[in-house]
Amino acid sequence: MTASSTATEPHWHPSRLLALLNRQGTVSLANHGVLGVTVIFKSGIMLQREIPALILNLIVTVCTECTGFVHGISLRSALASESRLRFNTNLRLLTAARGWSNPNGALLDDIMAVLLKVHWQLYDMKNLVLSIAGLPLLISGVALLLQVVIALSGLRAAKVLTWSSSPFDLTAALVHHMQLTPVPFRCMRGAFDLDMDGGPVKPSETQPSAWHAHPSIRKVVISLWGLVVACAGWATLDMCIWDKYNGTIFTSPALTTQTWPFFPGSQSNYIMYDFLSVGVQWWILAFVNLAVVQGPLTLGLHCAELIVNAIRDERQWRCATRRKGLSRTAGNPLKPVFTDLPCFVLFFAKPLLHWMFGLSCIGADFVVNGVIHSFMTSIFTAQIWNLCIALFVFACFFTVVALRRPCGPQPAAYGHLQTLANLMDESSPVMWWGHKEDGIPYCHAGTSDHPLPDVKMNCVYAGLSVMSHPYIS
Repeated sequence: MTASSTATEPHWHPSRLLALLNRQGTVSLANHGVLGVTVIFKSGIMLQREIPALILNLIVTVCTECTGFVHGISLRSALASESRLRFNTNLRLLTAARGWSNPNGALLDDIMAVLLKVHWQLYDMKNLVLSIAGLPLLISGVALLLQVVIALSGLRAAKVLTWSSSPFDLTAALVHHMQLTPVPFRCMRGAFDLDMDGGPVKPSETQPSAWHAHPSIRKVVISLWGLVVACAGWATLDMCIWDKYNGTIFTSPALTTQTWPFFPGSQSNYIMYDFLSVGVQWWILAFVNLAVVQGPLTLGLHCAELIVNAIRDERQWRCATRRKGLSRTAGNPLKPVFTDLPCFVLFFAKPLLHWMFGLSCIGADFVVNGVIHSFMTSIFTAQIWNLCIALFVFACFFTVVALRRPCGPQPAAYGHLQTLANLMDESSPVMWWGHKEDGIPYCHAGTSDHPLPDVKMNCVYAGLSVMSHPYIS
C-alpha cells in the first residue's frame, strides 16, 4: 500500500489510485521477483501508516460495490427468467441460476466469492512500514478484473428486465412480461402471510418484523453473531497460546488496561511466528492462514447486505401512505448510502472492520535491496478484542434493525415481489396506498395515482378479483 499525492489532484478517481498501486506492484515484481517490496517510508507513528490503509480499504469497497451492483442485476434477471425470483434482493454470492456453464450459475458464483475474499485478503495484509509488495497487489488487480469479467458475462447472458433497483419497477416489469401474476383477495396480506391461505382480514396496527417475514434474514443475523463468537474464540485461543509459550518462543507483556491500546505497539500483548525461509510457498501459506480467519468476515459483511436492502425496500414501500406518495423509480443508486442509516452503516463498516482486522495481524519483514529475506507475523490480542467489540456493536445494530416492527396498517412486503404484485393493483410513476372501495361484505385497499384515504381499521378487507397492472416504462 502507498500514500500518493495523486489522491489530491483535481481529477482524482478511486480507480486511478488502484491502477497506480497495481502499476507499482508490477514494477516491484518485475525488478525483484515474487518477493519484491518497495518501501515507501518508515514511520514510528502508527496513525500515519494506517490512514492510507483505511483510505485504500474504502476505495476497494467502492470498486467491489460497483461490481456487485452489476452482478446483482444480472443474477436477478437470470432468476426471473427461471421463475425463481422471490425477493428484490438476493445474496448474490450464495444464490445461483441453473446450469454450471451459466455465467450466473453456481460455478462462477463460487469463483466470484473466492475472488472477493482474495481481493480483501491481499489488502488486509499489513506491515510495520508503509510498503508495496509486488505479488499481492498484482493478484488483487487480477482478482478485481476477473470480478468485472464475470459480472459483464452474466449481464450478457441474462435478459435484463429493468436496471432499476426499485422493487416496484421490477414488479411492474414482471407483471407486464407475464412472469408474475397477482393473486386476488390478498390486498391486506403481507409477506409474513405467504404460507397462509389468503382471505378476508382486518388491518393490523403493526406489521411483522423482517426477522419474521424474511426467512433468510434470520440466518444472516445468526451468522453475524457467529462472527462475534468466532472472534472471541480467536482472542481466547491467542491468550491461551501466549500463556503457554510466553518467555520461551516469544516475549510480550501481559494483557492489561495499560497494554490495551487501539493501535498495536511494542508494549502490546501478542504472539508471533516467523518464516525463516521465504519463497513462493510463504505467500501461499500466508494467504491460506489469512483466508481461514478473514474469509468468514467477508462473507458475513456480504450477507448483511440482505438486511440493508430488505429494510430499504420496506421503507420505500411505506412512503405510499405519506403525503408525497411513493416514487416508483429508484433514482440515484448512491443516494441511499447517505440517506438510509443501515446502508450508511454497512458501507462504512466494511472498510472499517477489514481495517481493524488488519491491525490484529501485522507483519515485520527483513528487506535487503528490495527483496524479502525473512518475515514475522505478530497477532495482537487487544486488537482482536477490539475487532470483537466492533463486531458485537455491528451485530447488535442489525439485530435491532431486523427485529423492528413497522407501524401502521399497510402490509409489510420487504421487497417480496409476489406480495407487492398483490398489493399494487395500479402502477404509476407516483403511487399512494389506502382505502379504495367499500363493499359488502368486504372492502378493498390498493394503490392509485392520487392520494387515498386511510384504511378503516374496523372493516374486513379482501380485495377485488381482477387487478389492473399497466406497465409504464
